[in-house]
Amino acid sequence: MVLKLLLLFILVPLVELSLLIEIGRLIGTLNTLTIVVCTGILGAFLARHEGLGVLYQIRTELASGRLPASQIVDGVIILLAGAVLITPGVLTDALGFLCLIPASRNVIKKMLWSWLERAVHDGGIHFSARM
Repeated sequence: MVLKLLLLFILVPLVELSLLIEIGRLIGTLNTLTIVVCTGILGAFLARHEGLGVLYQIRTELASGRLPASQIVDGVIILLAGAVLITPGVLTDALGFLCLIPASRNVIKKMLWSWLERAVHDGGIHFSARM
């Protein structure tokens, strides 16, 4: 697990930096910086908008006496998308914007659920309740 995280924290920034350098070479430094700043601002705005919508859904579910599990997962995905979008990069921005689109967020939720079910079934994740 540590090796995977180490690769993630080294490999992703190197790929992002390489892409930004190549984009800067093709369209110019100022244009590249403008794109980075605009995607950060747009991403923050969209994350706030989607987050407030999910917050409203959570309140509605709670007021109806239902557990808002799906909406809470949406909120976590949106929060992660916002964090990814404020970091400069092409791949991370693409991932962040995908997480803000409800249809693709549903696909991500299904993938996360499948991963969680497999991990519990294989014994990689254990649950216990203590009172």
